[in-house]
Amino acid sequence: MVFGKKKSIVGLDIGSRSIKAGIISESKKGFSLTKFGVVELSPGLIEDGNIVEPVQVANAIRDLFKAYNIKEQNVAVSVGGYSVIVKKINVQTMSEAQLQETIHFEAEQYIPFDISDVNIDFQILGEVEGNPNQMNVILVAAKKEMINNYINLIQLANLNPCIIDIDAFALQNIYEANYDSEGENVALIDIGAGKTSLNILKDNISVFMRDVSLGCGQINQEIASLIDCSLEDAEKIKLDNPGDKISHEHLEEIVSSVISDWCNEIRRALDFFYSTYPDDQIKKIILSGGGANIKEFRQLLAEETFTEVEAINPFNQIEIAIDQVETSNLKAMAPQAAICMGLALRKVDDK
Repeated sequence: MVFGKKKSIVGLDIGSRSIKAGIISESKKGFSLTKFGVVELSPGLIEDGNIVEPVQVANAIRDLFKAYNIKEQNVAVSVGGYSVIVKKINVQTMSEAQLQETIHFEAEQYIPFDISDVNIDFQILGEVEGNPNQMNVILVAAKKEMINNYINLIQLANLNPCIIDIDAFALQNIYEANYDSEGENVALIDIGAGKTSLNILKDNISVFMRDVSLGCGQINQEIASLIDCSLEDAEKIKLDNPGDKISHEHLEEIVSSVISDWCNEIRRALDFFYSTYPDDQIKKIILSGGGANIKEFRQLLAEETFTEVEAINPFNQIEIAIDQVETSNLKAMAPQAAICMGLALRKVDDK
């Protein structure tokens, strides 16, 4: 999926509270991380995947590239949220060329948007088990307005948008590059600042995806509401826990309430999987994003789902070029780097 000679491309993960950029080079010895950097964003510049202040975000991207001496201009970015629909569908067996001609007709019954307002793509997965007359297809639809906004943003930053991917696919890409998951059912869950992406894999094929508006920013919002402070100050309080502004007990209560909501949403997604595949068991839940660093969340999720839970290491099978990459904070940042690394594995001439 990700092997073969590749032209250099920058994986650019544009989140609501930070932007991450990375470059992975490839040789006969394997993959090597040669560039990685992060820049924080002020609240409100990007909300629910919508770029509210494109000039300021483009400036932040330029600052990021300058600070980490990233010269490459070809970038891969990803999108998610309610403006993106990903569904596994069954269609009559046909060639890829034939499906290309009929995909808009097939998509209309699955897409809750005006079909003229979306960009559509697909991937044929193979024959439906027990029915050679039908095949499984992953259908992807994204609102044209959102895609155009991201393309315009990248161009505003004087960069070349080569690939627009889906968050959940980028996560799957980095997982498959780092872990041997043959024959296992795995749930990949990325919990960012404002959005959670779920991708359940059955035999290395995505069978369920969902994005929900839950994330680490909820903790900041609860803190800000409780003590009437800015979201920036709430972020510092969450990380540093200064007792004169909010007690340790209050902070624990807020975190517990938020992560309980996360677990409820994840359980609903797993229940859907089990209702569709009653004879299967999800062997492992792999967490990424800032939420993966919350120990209480990992423990509670494991208890409530009776499933092994671990934080992803996107550098598990990737060598770190220590002469080119600042490594002091890389281990702590690893779960947040997952989508960025999945994008960095893409090739310039990918579909």
